[in-house]
Amino acid sequence: MDIQSIHTEKAPQAIGPYSQAIEANGFVFASGQIPLDPATNTFVAGGIKEQTAQALTNASHILRQAGTDLSHVVKTTVFLHDMDDFAAMNEVYAQFFSEPYPARSAVAVKKLPKGALVEIECIAVK
Repeated sequence: MDIQSIHTEKAPQAIGPYSQAIEANGFVFASGQIPLDPATNTFVAGGIKEQTAQALTNASHILRQAGTDLSHVVKTTVFLHDMDDFAAMNEVYAQFFSEPYPARSAVAVKKLPKGALVEIECIAVK
């Protein structure tokens, strides 16, 4: 099996022992993205909508570096700090994807890295 690490300066750098993404057998497994602006390494201003947009923008940059894009995403997992933010997150999420929409799980978690309101991971095909 051929495994390749994916890295781009256009998305936040990994803050631990993991890759931004791994490509294996035609799939790209992008690590969860939180709403950090890669230029400043700080959260974007605003609430859940702005944070969702930034997390998906970061994922988009990683996927492009791997030679694919959001239109090839087959599965996402959305981690929310508060499930009450689901509708607002979903409104922004819908702007980044089109039919056929990827399969998705969305769960509320007690705490996200650096106090983020949302984290999104993607699996895409090439």
